[in-house]
This record gives sequence, structure tokens and C-alpha cells, in this order.
Amino acid sequence: MARQSSHRPDTDEPGNEPVESDSPTDSEQDEAGSTETAATDRSGTPSDPDRSLWEAVRIDPVEIALPAGSGFTLRAYRPSTALTPTDISEREQDDLFAGRSRAVLEEDEDDETVVILDEELAEQFAEADEEDGDSDAAKSRSGRRDAQDSADDESAEETADEEEEEEEGEEVPAFLTHRGKLLLFKSPEGLVTFIRSGAPHDLAQLDTWDELVERVEPADIVPLDEDSYELDLVVENLRGGHDVWDATLLIEAGEVSRDLAYALRLPAVLDMLSPGSSLDDLDEALRATVSGGLGGFRGRRRLKKIGAQTASLGWRTIIGKISAAVDWRD
Repeated sequence: MARQSSHRPDTDEPGNEPVESDSPTDSEQDEAGSTETAATDRSGTPSDPDRSLWEAVRIDPVEIALPAGSGFTLRAYRPSTALTPTDISEREQDDLFAGRSRAVLEEDEDDETVVILDEELAEQFAEADEEDGDSDAAKSRSGRRDAQDSADDESAEETADEEEEEEEGEEVPAFLTHRGKLLLFKSPEGLVTFIRSGAPHDLAQLDTWDELVERVEPADIVPLDEDSYELDLVVENLRGGHDVWDATLLIEAGEVSRDLAYALRLPAVLDMLSPGSSLDDLDEALRATVSGGLGGFRGRRRLKKIGAQTASLGWRTIIGKISAAVDWRD
């Protein structure tokens, strides 16, 4: 059996030219992979967008879809004492906050009148109880009652002051608004142009606004998933019936609508979403279904008792009032 030759062909000999391979080498593959990755980083949407700017200024970009379209705006949460509410002088007669203030003043006046009458009656009874030989004891008892009443009044005042301080320190929502209108921009570029323009708006009162003006770029206007709201789909979803109701869609719609109603001072929307209302019952039942377990079972039973037509009509009214308070830009 002949032995196979181990002679390697001489590349100088005719017909033995080296064959070039079409397959890339390892180094070429690594270089191509690096280039592709870099291109993806430059052109693709990052899975974790840079949030350093928004964390520094404590303001967030928000995207809201309404029947008229989708737009970008800004939202921040601050203590109520640090914010001046948006000017709604043109519709002051519908201002829920002013109405509540008037009601509180009227109640305080009524309470004060009752207290005065009670004090007069107490003095009359004290004088009637004073008899010969017991006047000193009666005065002593009256003094103790007065001291106890005074202590009770001071305690009540302290409690009221503490509750007032807690309310004043509560964080409330503020949006990019002006004169009772929500400013919505159809593109990130339009929003950034407005931010840099120096035009008047309600967020200019924030202590971090100047920093945002200096640093923001259109590429920064990337709302998180939880800051994107599809109010345009709510009514259609509710009309589909209980079996197709989207809990996440409806819960998030309730959250942003409450924020907008507070920031824009829309009394009708606040009332429709207030605790005890039918739409608030819908919200609680939906949250229960999301939590699962026994609470989820009870939530599903509660949902079946809520009329789809009533819910859709209520939400159509809410979205209509919010839409009427929008100022579309660019």
C-alpha cells in the first residue's frame, strides 16, 4: 500500500496559488460585532434610558393619549405649600377649592355661634345652682369645668393644627399648565423648544426648573411605561363589557385623571372620582382583581355589579372635560 505523501505544494509553483477564503477571521468577526453593537446603541432605543436628569430635577416627562391625539407634557409632585395653583379666574365659579373654603368658613361661623350659646346657658345654670352655703363649692365646680373645657379646646386646636400641617405638607401633582390649561406637545422637539423659550407657565415656580432648561434635550423626552396613559382607549374598552375590561388601562387612567383634575382644578372630575363614587368603586374592584387571591375573587364579583354603560358614560364625561382643558401646541 502506497504511503500518502506529506509534501506541501510550493506556492511559487504554477497552479498552486493560495486560495482566499470568503469566511471572516476571528478578529474580523470581533470587529464587526463591536461595530454592530455600537450602531445599535446609537440608533436603537435603550432598554434603560438615562434618568439622571429627571431624578435631579424631580420632574418627569409624561405622554397622554386623548381622542384628539397624543402629546407630551411634564409632571412633578411637590408639597402643596410650595405650589401656587394654576389661575382659573375665567371659571372661578366652578372652583371646587374656593367652594370648599367658603363652606368651611360658614361651618366655622355656625360652630362659633353654638359655642357662645352654650357658654351663656352654662353660666345661667351655674347661677341657678348657687344656693346659700354652697356658693363656694359651685364656684369651684364651675372653675374646674372651665379649666377642663379650656384644656379640651387647646387639645382640639393642637389636633387641628397638626392635621393642617400634614395637609400642607402633602405632595400634590403639578403639570405643565398655564391659566387652567394643560399644555400638550405633539413632539419631544416641540416640548423642548417651549421649555427653552421662557414662555409663562406654572412649572416655572419649581426650584429645579432652571436646571431643566439648561440640560434638557429632545432625546431626554422618553416617558416611562407607567407615565404613558391611553385615555383614548378607556371608553371603548368599557363598552366591550366586563369580560374584556383592561384593569391596567383603567387603573392608570384613574390615576392620571385624578392628578389632572387636581392640577387643573376640575371640580366635576374630582367629584366623579371621589371616594364612594361609582367610578371609584370600579377602580377599587379592578385593583382587587389585580391583587389576586380571595380579594381578586371578590373584586370580580363586584365588577359584575357595575354597569358597563354607566361606567363608559361616566368616563366619557371625564375625558371630555379633560380634553376641553388641553392647549395643544406645535
